[in-house]
Amino acid sequence: MPSSLGRDGLVIGVDVGGTKVAAALVDSSGAIAFHTRSAMVAHGSPEDGLAVVTSAIEAVSAQARGAIRGIGICAPGPLDPATGVILNPPNLPCWRNFPLASQVARRYNVPVRVDNDANAAGLAEATWGAGQQYNNVFYFTIGTGIGTAIVLRKQIFHGRTGAAGEGGHLSIDYKGPLCACGKRGCIEAFASGPAIARRARAQIEAGCKSAVLEMSGGNVELISSRTVGQAYVAGDLLAIEIVQETVDLLSFWLGNIVDLLEPDVMIMGGGVSSLLAPFLGEIQNKLATCCVNSRGAEIPLILARYREDAGMVGGAALCFTAADSGGGSQTIIGSSAQFLD
Repeated sequence: MPSSLGRDGLVIGVDVGGTKVAAALVDSSGAIAFHTRSAMVAHGSPEDGLAVVTSAIEAVSAQARGAIRGIGICAPGPLDPATGVILNPPNLPCWRNFPLASQVARRYNVPVRVDNDANAAGLAEATWGAGQQYNNVFYFTIGTGIGTAIVLRKQIFHGRTGAAGEGGHLSIDYKGPLCACGKRGCIEAFASGPAIARRARAQIEAGCKSAVLEMSGGNVELISSRTVGQAYVAGDLLAIEIVQETVDLLSFWLGNIVDLLEPDVMIMGGGVSSLLAPFLGEIQNKLATCCVNSRGAEIPLILARYREDAGMVGGAALCFTAADSGGGSQTIIGSSAQFLD
């Protein structure tokens, strides 16, 4: 998304993951002018991880023609969005109780905000993406896990301690499979990318014949949601069963979301969204019988605008919405002037 950037409203959005750090220069319309990507040092020291982040920030800032007004960072949780402290994310073992926001702010003397990746992506969709015309947005991303965000009037709902919005860990079957979070029957344990692959793998290991195995090179360990999707397109019966079951599970889960929140719109993103996109209409229709709300099927269920850019644009959205709302306790400002003025 090219953009002509002026001196006002330039921010840097940073997406920190277990394997990569991506950073972008973003303007006040949510457009990316420049972005970069590098490998994350997830198993190094805290300083090693921070060095990758600051290197990405500096690479992006060098491309700016004007001042950088803020830095927004999205990272895996658990984290504390009020203090910007990364608590103990499983795929970032380099950081334990690490004050990421204050460390970055100290170097650059601009407001810094930190939030989890799903919250940031949901805010980007609500601010500039598929949900910008709606007041109350429920966003969910299906990939390695299932992350969710509740965005009310362009502000993330964090709850009392900042831990709200973990919709991927709502249980739909208390006797269901054990989730990585420690609970049983979470929707993530049924309908994330790895969960879809596990369900297909289990049936093949039990003797079911399927093109899924052939499309995985004959190696059951290489079965993925992508190969399930490919087999579905080819008309494979097992893949059709797995995908339809996933649609039913998501319909039931989203029915619970409607009964709890009744959002104006529900937006789906993430790597598995391409597999499930053709079924959005079916899921929406199923809401009529999957929730108490008699008008649940009226709620639009649509695809996210931002795909691989969601984290970077989401990080930027954290800064712009903070400015619009006056900042608050979630904005941390450094004390040294080493950045653009």
